[in-house]
Amino acid sequence: MSNKVSIIGAGNVGSIVGYSLAMQGLAHEIILVDRDTDRAKGKALDMSHAASAVRSHSIVRAAESYEDIKNSKVVVITAGFPRKPGMTREDLLIKNAEIMKDVIANVKAYAPDAIIITVSNPLDAMTYVALKIGGFPRRQVVGMAGILDSARMAYFIYEKLGYGAGQIRASVIGGHGDFMVPLPRYSTVAGVPLSDLLSQKEIEEIVERTRHAGAEIVGYLKTGSAYFAPGKSTAIMVEAILKDSKQIFPCAVLLEGEYGVNNVVNGVPVMLGANGAEKVIEVTLDPCEREQFRKSTEAVKSMIDVLEKDFLKDVK
Repeated sequence: MSNKVSIIGAGNVGSIVGYSLAMQGLAHEIILVDRDTDRAKGKALDMSHAASAVRSHSIVRAAESYEDIKNSKVVVITAGFPRKPGMTREDLLIKNAEIMKDVIANVKAYAPDAIIITVSNPLDAMTYVALKIGGFPRRQVVGMAGILDSARMAYFIYEKLGYGAGQIRASVIGGHGDFMVPLPRYSTVAGVPLSDLLSQKEIEEIVERTRHAGAEIVGYLKTGSAYFAPGKSTAIMVEAILKDSKQIFPCAVLLEGEYGVNNVVNGVPVMLGANGAEKVIEVTLDPCEREQFRKSTEAVKSMIDVLEKDFLKDVK
């Protein structure tokens, strides 16, 4: 089975994905696709040198055209305009929907059987565009968000506690952005429930900071957005698919009745394997969590409604 991975967009996030995979030797061949071919060539050569330094068998190279993504097992899509200070993810909707349509047309033409991981923002809406434009089954297109959001929450738990690094398991579902749904009830430190370690006020502070973590980083960077954690989170998803590990991660998928939701992409626990999103896991939500998840779903649906009108009106 092919373990070739193609990354569309060789910017900061795409480069971290490629570098992570190369360092682990997870993919024999990693293809970088970028509108700036020279930038892709330079990064590919540098990554290949790094792979040689750690004696990894991974070879990274730049694509001359989309034809080079043929036979990819996984295609990661990071291409898009970055989020800038003052911008919401919704502001990116129109610009990045146009880019996604073009990318998916090429993926459909050259790597129609690849598992697609979307990273472009607004994440949930772009995942929906990829699904509908490509006409793919839902298992084949998975959005990266929940792993990142959960990692951010885990770090903020560590900051609040001052201990437990590496032993914290945080859980976040819902849309990627202000309407994400952190789940403190499902978050633990070495198996100890978070509620046994922190006060309700402290947990609420963590939840609020998690929701705005991306914007916090944008505010510091001023000219860009986060890329180390998003890139590594994406590489974790690629690894689960290439290894057919059947591990459960929070990912953005098209819901088909789960959680009482139809035809909306939202973040939920998903079993990842060689066939992509092989199973959607339904966790029990209390009334407050259900209401938060409903609001998250409505926020994504409002963007989908715009897309259906402007971009997807002719898509069946």
